[in-house]
Amino acid sequence: MLTSFQWRWGVAQWVEFLKDKEIPVLLRTQALMQALASLDTASTEAISARDLAGYVFADPYLSLKLLRHAENRRSRRLGQETTTTLAAVLHTGWNELVQLVGASSVSDDSCQGRNDCEFRAVLASSIARGWAGLRSDVSPDEVALAALLSESGELLLWYFAPELPLKVADELASGRAFRPLRAQEQAIGFTFRQMTLALVEAWELPQIIALLIRGTDSLRANIARLAVDTARDIVASDRHPSIPAQLVNLKRLIPGASYAQLLVPVPIADDYREEVLLAVSAESEPQGGRKPQ
Repeated sequence: MLTSFQWRWGVAQWVEFLKDKEIPVLLRTQALMQALASLDTASTEAISARDLAGYVFADPYLSLKLLRHAENRRSRRLGQETTTTLAAVLHTGWNELVQLVGASSVSDDSCQGRNDCEFRAVLASSIARGWAGLRSDVSPDEVALAALLSESGELLLWYFAPELPLKVADELASGRAFRPLRAQEQAIGFTFRQMTLALVEAWELPQIIALLIRGTDSLRANIARLAVDTARDIVASDRHPSIPAQLVNLKRLIPGASYAQLLVPVPIADDYREEVLLAVSAESEPQGGRKPQ
C-alpha cells in the first residue's frame, strides 16, 4: 500500500525509490531456468549462449537485471560496454545466471495490466529486430534490446507500486482521458516514459542503449521508437487504425524495403494485412493516379 506521501511523489522521488531496488524475474522464467539446471550435464552443455539469450529476451525484467549486472561487473574491470543480451549472457556465464535467477524475487502473471506491459515490451523487441535487419543494421540486437527496455519504468511500477498504473487504467476506463499519455499525466502527474528515461539515466546504462531508448536523433533510434509505438497499438487493438501510418513513417526510414517486407515482423491477421497494404499503396501513389517508379 502506498502512503499518502508517496501518492504525491513525482518522477525524481520514484527514481530514487526504484533505482536500487532488486529487479524481479518472471515466474515462468525462474521455473524454466530451474528445469534447465536440473538436466544432465550433456543436455546442459548443449544449450548455447544464444539459446539462453533468447530465454532472457522473453523476460524484460531479466533482460534489464542481466544488463545492469554485466555493466556493474564491467565497470570494475573496464572493457567494452554491454549492448546486447547475448553479450550480457556471455559476461554472466551459465552457473551465475542460474544462481541469479534462482535467488530473484518473482513477478507472477496474476495482473493483466502487467502482463500487457510485458507483452508489449517483448513484441516491440521482436518487431524492432525484424525492421533493423531489413536495413542490414550493424547490430539488430541492440535495437531490439532498446525496444525491450523501453517499458522498464511502467514494468517496475507494476511490481513495486501497482496502485499507480492501476489508477492510470481507471482514468482511461472512466473516459476522463482518451489517450494513455494524458491519462498518466492526469492520474499520477507524470508519464511512464518519463519514468523510464529518468531511470535509464540513473542506472547509467550503456550510452548506445540509452540513446536508442530515447527514440530520437538517429535512424536506429527512430526504428526502436516506431516498434514500441506499433507494439502498443497492436496490444490495444489487433486491427488498430494507426498501423498504415506507422508503416508509411517506417518506409521513409527503410526505403529499400517493400511495404510487404516491413509488415512481416508485425503480427496482424492476414485479412487486415491486406487492408494495410492497400491503404499504404494508395497513400504512396502520387497525384494523378500514376504509381511511383
